[in-house]
Amino acid sequence: MDNLTNQNLIHMLNQQSRLLAKEVNQRLSDHGLYASQWSIIFCIDRFGPMTQTAIWKYLNVEAPTVTRTLSRMEKSGWIVRKQGNDKRERVIELTEEARQKFTPIRQTMDQFELEMLAGLSLEEKEQLQYLLSKIGTTGENA
Repeated sequence: MDNLTNQNLIHMLNQQSRLLAKEVNQRLSDHGLYASQWSIIFCIDRFGPMTQTAIWKYLNVEAPTVTRTLSRMEKSGWIVRKQGNDKRERVIELTEEARQKFTPIRQTMDQFELEMLAGLSLEEKEQLQYLLSKIGTTGENA
């Protein structure tokens, strides 16, 4: 594959990523959330209470960015930070209020996901997932 094709693929992925992020932010605005905040809520709902370190590592985001986002979420009543196993560790949990708001937000995101992927068959979705999982690997998952 020549360099121009590589550039086109990366450019297209970047553009689609921007489109998805913009649309996610628009859908979540009715709930008072941004995509970065939803990502954290999704993680905690999926995996249970998590340390800040586990969150930023899972999301592939810099630690200071997650810390700032968590501070805003804490002030807005979405999460609480609790003492972890050592003095430096903070475990993040959803508040009861956030848990009560989760279902309508999840429904909004379910609808968004259906709309965004409506043009793909099940096989195409599986293929896309497989291909995306290979990006950035150096052959160990190929």
